[in-house]
Amino acid sequence: MLSFLPAPLLGLIASTLMLLNILFWVPILIAASMIKLLLPFKQVRLWIDPLLLRIAEAWIAGNSGWMRLTQKLDWEVSGVQNLNPRQWYLVVCNHQSWVDILVLQHVLNRRIPLLKFFLKKQLIWVPIMGLAWWALEFPFMRRHSEAYLQQHPEERGKDAATTRAACEKYALVPTSVMNFLEGTRFTPAKQARQKSPYRHLLKPKAGGVTLALEAMGEKFGAVLDVTIVYPDGRPTFTHFLMGRVQRIIVQVKTLPVPQAANPNGLPKEQALRETCQQWVNQLWADKDVRIGQVLIDKNGL
Repeated sequence: MLSFLPAPLLGLIASTLMLLNILFWVPILIAASMIKLLLPFKQVRLWIDPLLLRIAEAWIAGNSGWMRLTQKLDWEVSGVQNLNPRQWYLVVCNHQSWVDILVLQHVLNRRIPLLKFFLKKQLIWVPIMGLAWWALEFPFMRRHSEAYLQQHPEERGKDAATTRAACEKYALVPTSVMNFLEGTRFTPAKQARQKSPYRHLLKPKAGGVTLALEAMGEKFGAVLDVTIVYPDGRPTFTHFLMGRVQRIIVQVKTLPVPQAANPNGLPKEQALRETCQQWVNQLWADKDVRIGQVLIDKNGL
């Protein structure tokens, strides 16, 4: 453990180890993905896709390694005992920091299939990482504002098409489809701007869940509702690398996949959309209460 080192030096060591881990695994990942690109046949995908997942899992294990070496973290994790790495999952989580991604990967790696995140289109241009996300077939979303879509109606529906296309590919090999329902990281300013009814969360969006269920709902064995709490406050990624995060609480609840209720004979897609929005709203109300209780228990807040 190197956590005794000064924070700036610890941050430098952690950053270097993270970069070396990326530089080692990403070229291997891209080389394997090029085989699939050059030989676009189903049988090739069935062979290459599991290999890509094993490579990504090894990369994540490397991240967990440098985290254990450089960070003195008090982890409190529950609900991960009976997960199945050969089952499809729909995973939803609250979102506070870029650290959330490392936390999710550390806690769930090899317990469930690799998490596939929905990313903003601009992130494909991130050096090295953009190529890695492309190789792993993470969906890149445009996420235009409603005002933009009103001016450019031809763009409406493209994100839905991207989601459906990605989910069709995921149906071949066990996959965990990951969705941050808030769509962005929590800040008090965003909370106030939204007039969010929740104390610790932004308003959830059901669109991603609805599209995933439309495309491959019969594949999902369960929904994993993940709640991440940082009792000492929301960390920046830099603070995390410098060892300034002391405690992380992760609660995982396994839930049944929501099924569309349709007492009024609505079109199937509309019924599913309304069911998902009601389900998400209740999920978030329960999560907000749970986060508040955790903070009271840990900090007396």
